Amino acid sequence: MPATPLARAEHFVWLTARVLEQRRFAYHFLQGPPDAVETALDAYRNDDGGYGHALEPDLRGPVSQPLHTAFALRVLDEIGRCSGQRAEHVCQYFTEVSTPEGALPAVHPSLRGYPAAPWIPVTDDPPGDLLATGPVVGVLHRNEVWHPWLFRATDFCWEVAESLEKTHPYEAMAALAFLDSAPDRARARTAADRLGRLVREQRLVVLDPARADDRAVPPGYAPGEHHFAYDFARAPESLGRRWFSEAELERSLDFLAAEQGEDGGWPIRWREWAPGTRLESRPIVTIEALRTLRAYGRL
Repeated sequence: MPATPLARAEHFVWLTARVLEQRRFAYHFLQGPPDAVETALDAYRNDDGGYGHALEPDLRGPVSQPLHTAFALRVLDEIGRCSGQRAEHVCQYFTEVSTPEGALPAVHPSLRGYPAAPWIPVTDDPPGDLLATGPVVGVLHRNEVWHPWLFRATDFCWEVAESLEKTHPYEAMAALAFLDSAPDRARARTAADRLGRLVREQRLVVLDPARADDRAVPPGYAPGEHHFAYDFARAPESLGRRWFSEAELERSLDFLAAEQGEDGGWPIRWREWAPGTRLESRPIVTIEALRTLRAYGRL
């Protein structure tokens, strides 16, 4: 195996990853072109403006889904292509699949009949969900995209993010993804400070990774599906960075660096339900781990 963490990760990506993750790795770490990433992403795009075809590995089948499309927006944001006609088509798709309050459901009923993770329910009238809506609205605001759909969706995100009481790690991260790019920065900082207190008080973050096994996971989560400081503070500029002391963050980054496996990739922590989903997910997690470590000068 190559000697450096980045070289080992590169070996892992070429060995196991989808073309999209190969192109993303090349863009982020090998000066690869953004056009190649966008071309690979286009394979998942449907005529309705949304994305499908298991772009998010835990949802299978060809149909467009909000979570697939949110994944696509994050990739477009990474490469500086989240604007113009592409963003317009995506927002039109969101308009078509939104709930009455203007939010996105986590899973659209069109998924029925296709394989999906057993913890993902498919219902005929799904409610709006911050998990799907928050990251999307955050990305669109960060790229200064304006579309009629965004107004009600933004109101939904503010209402939910500012009223959270009992929450869980993924919902907290979705709220933070919105707050990190919400236009009203003073309001966002206030809401993020409140959210950070909830995360700590409800023990949703493991502050000492060496004692993670002593901490219970939230109901319904897989054994060992813990979250650490770096999960809430993927970059120094995130509002989540304010939630942790220097020592707490450094411990989590030490742990993240040490999690790289012998094959060069990082593990997934959520429940595995099909062989292909683990294979597809690990390169995604590996790229995110590398980007986080680099953001803090660890790579």
